[in-house]
Parts: sequence; C-alpha cells; structure tokens
Amino acid sequence: MSQNLDKLKEKIAEAHKGGGEKRIAKQHEKKKLTARERVEYLLDENSFEEIGILVTHRTTDFGMEKQKFYGDGVITGYGTIHGRLIYVFAQDFTVFGGSLSETHAEKICKIMDMAVKVGAPLIGLNDSGGARIQEGVKSLGGYADIFHRNVKASGVVPQISAIMGPCAGGAVYSPAMTDFTLMVEDTSYMFVTGPNVVKTVTNENVTSEELGGASTHSTKSGVTHVTAANDIICLENIKQMISYMPQNNQTPPEKLDFELGDEHREVLENIVPDSSNKPYDMHEVIKGIIDDDSFFEIHKNYAENIIVGFSRIGGRSVGVIANQPMSLAGVLDVDSSKKAARFTRFCDCFNIPLLVLVDVPGFLPGTDQEWNGIILHGAKLLYALSEATVPKVTVITRKAYGGAYDVMNSKHIGADFNFAWPTAEIAVMGAKGASEIIFRKEIAQSDDPEKKLAEKEAEYAEKFATPFEAAQRGFIDEVIMPKDTRRKLIRAFSALENKHVLRPNRKHGNIPL
Repeated sequence: MSQNLDKLKEKIAEAHKGGGEKRIAKQHEKKKLTARERVEYLLDENSFEEIGILVTHRTTDFGMEKQKFYGDGVITGYGTIHGRLIYVFAQDFTVFGGSLSETHAEKICKIMDMAVKVGAPLIGLNDSGGARIQEGVKSLGGYADIFHRNVKASGVVPQISAIMGPCAGGAVYSPAMTDFTLMVEDTSYMFVTGPNVVKTVTNENVTSEELGGASTHSTKSGVTHVTAANDIICLENIKQMISYMPQNNQTPPEKLDFELGDEHREVLENIVPDSSNKPYDMHEVIKGIIDDDSFFEIHKNYAENIIVGFSRIGGRSVGVIANQPMSLAGVLDVDSSKKAARFTRFCDCFNIPLLVLVDVPGFLPGTDQEWNGIILHGAKLLYALSEATVPKVTVITRKAYGGAYDVMNSKHIGADFNFAWPTAEIAVMGAKGASEIIFRKEIAQSDDPEKKLAEKEAEYAEKFATPFEAAQRGFIDEVIMPKDTRRKLIRAFSALENKHVLRPNRKHGNIPL
C-alpha cells in the first residue's frame, strides 16, 4: 500500500511539472502563465478538482512511445468562480506545444459532457500548436468530437473560450462556436491558414499578428469579443463576464441585493443636444441608467456604431444594445447588425433581459453595404429580436427612422415596454428629406424655394418628428422625462420578471444566416 502511495505522489508531482522546468521558463519568458497557473488563478482558491491527471497518449509511431507526459498536454476538471460550479480545460503548451491528440481530446470531451449533464458553464483556455501530426486522423477526429459537443452544449450552458497562445487550423472552430471568445494581446493569434500558407497561395507577406492577432480579430473580423493586455487581465475578464450569466438555460441570472431609492438621474436631462445632427456619446446614457460601474462591454472595438454589453439595473443582469451616434451617426450596417443579433441570441438563450436604446437614422446606404448583404444581415437582427422571448424594453432617445425603427425592438416585433424621451423623432425619414419628397411641387413653384422648404420641414417635424404620434397609436407606451428613465426601467424589468411565452411547436426557425 505504502509503495503505491509513493508511486502516486511521484506521478502527481511529475504531472505538475508539465513539460519540464526549461519549457515552463520559456512560457514565462513569453509573458505567459502555464496552464496550471491559469486554472489556479481563474478558480476560487483550493476549489479545483482535476480529472484525468494520469492520462497519457497511446501513440507508438515516430518514437512517440518514448515521450510521454502525464495529462497529455491538457488540464481538465472543475472548481468554482465566486462559489459557482465551473468546468474548465486548459491546454498546456509546455507539453508537445499543447497539440491535440486522441486522449487530449477525450479529456476535453469528458468535461464537456459533464458540464452539460450538471448544467454548469464551460471555460476553455486555448494554447495549442494544433493537431498532433504524429497521430494523423485520430487527432482530427478528436477535434470533430469537440466541435459536436460545442454544438450540443450551445444554448444549454454558457461556453467561454480564451485564446492565450496559438490557435490555428481546425482548432479555431471550437472557440468560434462558443458564446464568447477572448484573446490576449501580442501573445495569442487565430487563423485557419498561417502566414506561410498565405504566402504560398496568395503571395501576400503577413505576420501572425497581422493575420490573426487580438487587434485584428477585435477590430476587423469580429471573431474576438474581448481583448486583454495579459493573461491575468484576460482571466479577470472571464470572472467578471461569468457573473452576469446563469448556470444554464433553465435558471435565471443571479440577482444582487437592491433597494429602490431616489433613482432620478438629472444628468440624463442634458445629454441629447438641441440639434438633431449633433452627436453625443451613448455610453453616457448607459452610465446614467445602469447600476454604478456595472457595464461590461462586448465587441468594444468592432462595429462601433452599435454598443452591446452586460450591465445590472436594480441588481438584475441585463443585456444592453444601443445605437452609438458618435460613430457613423449610429446607423445600422452589416457589421453592427451581426454584432447585435449574436448578442441578442445569447441573452435570449440564457434568460438575460434586453434593454435597447435607440438613436438610429436608418441603414447605411451604398453599394458596399448592398453588395455585402445588408438586407440579409439586417434581417438577422430583426429575426433575433423578434424571436427573443426574454423581457425586452426599448427607450428611444432621439432618432428612430424608417425600417431601422422597426428593427430596433419596436412594439411591433414584440417589445414589452417601449418608452421615448421627448427628444424622440419617430418617422419614416428625417423631416428635410421627407419634405423634399412630399412637397416637391409646392416647393418648386414657390417664389422662395429655400424658405418654403424650411416651412414644410418645420411642419413635418412638428407632426411626425416627435414621439407623440406614436404614443397616440400605442406604439410607444409612455413618453418619459430622461431623468426618470432609470426608475422606469427598474420597475419595468421587475414587472416582467415572470414573463412566460409559449413557443410554437417546431424544431427550430430558419434564421437568415
């Protein structure tokens, strides 16, 4: 018995060394934590329970039988974050470059299955050189096994991926199918084909960072939702992000203690400028509505004409979608539509209510947008908000023009409460454009066309570029003073807490992908 105990201690100690001191030192030289250090930092102290620590690969080709490491390049198990059960895997770059083998994949699949069975979030810390080429199709099969489980877990438990090193080839598709992807600046990258292949095929010279670094994917492709300066900040972001989410799709997000007080926010009274063409920062509106310091922005540097993120209002977790007048006047375009649609669907999957703040002059015109499918991508956002059954509340702060008014969580597509500030302009289009069309002949025949246009513009604005016509129709539930917005929202989301919608009996809808 004592002999076996000593052997067990030796094996565990060896497993904790990963690929050895030299490789750990190299990992640290790159300003990267080891896989075990990442897991220990991510989870509550002493809460990690490791699964599969003694697993080794089964390959005998190419002399691999002489190179075996306990754990086989991935640490898997469960623990807690802020007391909540979490399943986690962390690829160990010090062991075969974190490459995925048959047994490596089996370990990941095992905890994915357990996460779904018990209904707990799954976090993957990716740092891998890709498939272990010595195993051939077995490693490729391992990737497919993981992909299949990503799909089965989607909408059942939250899935978060952190890219904390290389992630290339087939490895990129698992993070892409999870709910959120985080990347570490300067030390991580993602791409399907690397710089050498790109050079061979297209004759382009590009670095790994330019092709698939954190900056590229957070600003250009939208693959990455959040970036961090280093491993520690990345792990802190995961901890914060998970706090807004429930354990699974059958439970609500945790509600923090909150007592209703004087919720008036005078600062909101002066945010919207007198001129409808002057921009303002929608972040200031969000700040004046939500609980203090509770906003966690998603996709901050991508499609900046729309803002999405998690917050709390009255202690409740809420997903915020807001047009941003500071960027492209807040118009909807291809990228912003995709960004908001994806976020909407996540919130709907996991019972997170939605707050939509509207200041949208319409869809971005031009051949570039039309040829890149603005019709299709705009329909994604329309579909997502129409399909969502969580509590949905809209506040129109200023412009709500044309089809974009319909798309941005209007009453017509199922919003529960629709509020508007007195500054709201709800119309088919701006007063000037509308007047030029409606009163074209009258203006042309006038002795002073410019004066006549100004008169007609004022006439149209008074009738339609206000929230009152929509309120009379019942499309707006209430026109509210900006300072009352936070109080109204706290009560609205409280009233909607037990909302229940019966869904039609169908396999699934066909979102315009």
